[in-house]
Amino acid sequence: MNTRKTDAMQRLLDIMERLRVECPWDREQTFESLRNNTIEETYELADAIADRNMDNIKEELGDLLLHVVFYSKLGDEEQAFDFADVADGICDKLIYRHPHVFGDIHADTPDEVRHNWEALKLRKKNRKSGTLGGVPRSLPAMVKAYRIGEKAAGVGFDWKHREDVWKKVAEEVREVETEMASGDKERLTGEFGDLFFALINACRLYGIDPELALERTNKKFITRFNGMEQQATADGRVFAELTPEEMDVLWEQQKSNEKQ
Repeated sequence: MNTRKTDAMQRLLDIMERLRVECPWDREQTFESLRNNTIEETYELADAIADRNMDNIKEELGDLLLHVVFYSKLGDEEQAFDFADVADGICDKLIYRHPHVFGDIHADTPDEVRHNWEALKLRKKNRKSGTLGGVPRSLPAMVKAYRIGEKAAGVGFDWKHREDVWKKVAEEVREVETEMASGDKERLTGEFGDLFFALINACRLYGIDPELALERTNKKFITRFNGMEQQATADGRVFAELTPEEMDVLWEQQKSNEKQ
């Protein structure tokens, strides 16, 4: 056993015990009051991961771990559960859902592991909730769409060949174009949603994280756009007063600069 790790965990638990007694802010927190902070911390971790910044990842993991300890302390105070229950619970779940490691089931590929995982989850949960019952309602739409696709695929509802997804994408593009011509905004909204869902499924089938892919494009656009504005200022011009053609020239310059 690594005593450094266990000592660090015990230190955090001891600090939490003291904070709940001696700190006015920590003392007044509840499950409900911490919820939004937990969501924010999760997004901050996601940003650090997207940036591949190991120092920030370490820091944000610590912030998130604090929330796990905090909620466990609140559960202990209500005599509902404590940190040991939380840790034992996830240990039991991992052992149950990895029979290829802790049992006599064979799974030689990641796809086989995922299929077994989803099947075991569905068997363990209340069958009334169904395959998609475990998808959190509060997930952002893109993450939720990805998880829905994963869970459906886990029970066999998926394209036989991943290349077939592009037929669905093309079909949804045509339906978007049709609704654009009709002028019905409500139906157009629905068709855009179908197109996004198909593209997210394409990402899943090709092993791409759609959230990460889009965020990289967001950052690339911001960098290029900021460069365009800075170049316009350096040339003594007001960016907003440039013609679309002049903006296109600056845009291409920024793209060219990235390749150098």
